[in-house]
Amino acid sequence: MHYLIALGSNQRHPRFGLPRDIIGAAGQRLAAEGLGIAGTSGIITSRPVGPSQRSYANAVVIVETILPPLVLLALLKRIESEFGRRTGQAWSRRVLDLDIILWSGGAYASDTPALTIPHPLMRERGFVLGPAAEIAGDWRDPLSSLTIAQLAARNRHPRKRLEKAPKPLDHGRKRP
Repeated sequence: MHYLIALGSNQRHPRFGLPRDIIGAAGQRLAAEGLGIAGTSGIITSRPVGPSQRSYANAVVIVETILPPLVLLALLKRIESEFGRRTGQAWSRRVLDLDIILWSGGAYASDTPALTIPHPLMRERGFVLGPAAEIAGDWRDPLSSLTIAQLAARNRHPRKRLEKAPKPLDHGRKRP
């Protein structure tokens, strides 16, 4: 099975250094756990979402593994913890955030623990879609059937909502 994993960091780590370095160390840690790294995007810098004030370093990797989704999720949470991730306020500063975005098995949902694939917010997040399009542009969102490349393009250039156009005034008509 193949998984698309998003990596994010916006907090310095005493051992690994700056967020960009943490992303690199996290990729190495995933490989050390026996996950095959089939692709790695470039690292980008993005603005924070929510209350955090610090910019993020973000990247995406494709991993190959026989692990089912919930077992992989547990592994990712353990790695986050090893890097110093604290649970608490959503979207706050963090040393490392690892999210399952897509997998080769299609749509997936679990309540305990909570896991939804595709990630519910992936279509809105340019910091996920941009790097993902680099290495998995032809992967399809199982819910919309759009490719990652198509979703990334839509995210970069969102369509404006068409409002009902007002009726034109008829200036050529003579009044009685």
